[in-house]
Amino acid sequence: MLSKALVLTLLRVVRRGTLELLDGQRTYAFGDGGEPRARVSVCDQRLYGAVLRGSIGLSDAYANGWFECTDLVALARLAAINMPPIDRVRRALRPLTVLPRTVGSWIARNTPARSRRRIAAHYDLGNDLFGLMLDETMMYSCAIFERPDASLRDAQVAKLDAICRKLRLGPDDHVLEIGTGWGGFAIHAAANYGCRVTTTTISQAQLELARERVRAAGLEDRITLLHQDYRELEGQFDKLVSIEMIEAVGWQYFDTFFRRCAALLKPQGAMLLQAITIDPRAFHVEKYRRSFANTRIFPGGCLPSLEVISRSVARVTDMRPVHLEDITTHYVRTLRCWRENFLTQLDRVRQLGYDSRFQRMWELYLAYCEGGFDGGRIGDVQLLLGKPEFPAELGGTPQAEF
Repeated sequence: MLSKALVLTLLRVVRRGTLELLDGQRTYAFGDGGEPRARVSVCDQRLYGAVLRGSIGLSDAYANGWFECTDLVALARLAAINMPPIDRVRRALRPLTVLPRTVGSWIARNTPARSRRRIAAHYDLGNDLFGLMLDETMMYSCAIFERPDASLRDAQVAKLDAICRKLRLGPDDHVLEIGTGWGGFAIHAAANYGCRVTTTTISQAQLELARERVRAAGLEDRITLLHQDYRELEGQFDKLVSIEMIEAVGWQYFDTFFRRCAALLKPQGAMLLQAITIDPRAFHVEKYRRSFANTRIFPGGCLPSLEVISRSVARVTDMRPVHLEDITTHYVRTLRCWRENFLTQLDRVRQLGYDSRFQRMWELYLAYCEGGFDGGRIGDVQLLLGKPEFPAELGGTPQAEF
């Protein structure tokens, strides 16, 4: 079987950690015998052909039940720590593919209309589904666990407080949030720091639940909810927040995004960006690639590198980096909490109408992300950017360095 032979050859790239592949009575071993360790059992020979299609094929194979794995997180971490040699080959081959991939990705870029469809494909899956996975704050982004015994809710509140403190929010501030989610930041900031918040989302489902939550919190006089693309926003604001929304912008629009953010801020204003980032050595090959994450989970998504963010901000805005904090390690635990919540409530997931294929796809998605952060392939940062008149001093905290 040619596809099996090719896959077994490709798996020799596994040098760190241990991968065992069980196919009938035969076991194949790859790696150095150390951690992380994962064992994959072949349930259908179609798995081999699927693997040759990359992460999309692998995800479809798992969703279809073509293989089982003892530890999906370990499998994802194995992939993350063994990717650098593959990245080097892909970078070398990039000149041969850059033109057709650039044309194709430009045609499929995130225009306002396409962005709405793609956001709906994920965030409009159902508020009840996300409610099962998240905590009471309904924050769908990295938390900050300040104590070993902190609950997920505690950690999300700590993250929100960290954002508000870095921006030095107060009653005189009017804050713009790009990417409402389900209203978690807006409610927290308005209720605890007294500021006004204008927040926007292009997800209809998120907007509806956010309205309900704002009304229940009695904050309708402090929070304005919009259903607008960031490119449609107008006005001038004291502060700006965007929490893990830039991943949906698309690499073709990073300059557009930061230029618009800078234009929406007053001269003394500041922007707090929380962003999932990718290893800069992988960005230029990953941005063109169709993957499991940007097709099956977040259509049209693209992770920026910190270097790309820095260059874009310097190129098209008058903002400067004031403070940078890497919170990657907290995402591993955040995702573990989400995955555990999801898996312990599979009966409820089924009652909501999500079939076994969807359940397996989402289990893989959560494990895939956890392993990616744990393996250093992707990271998460909070970056404070200041306009020209924003004071850089933050009570002794260091200025950002890229």
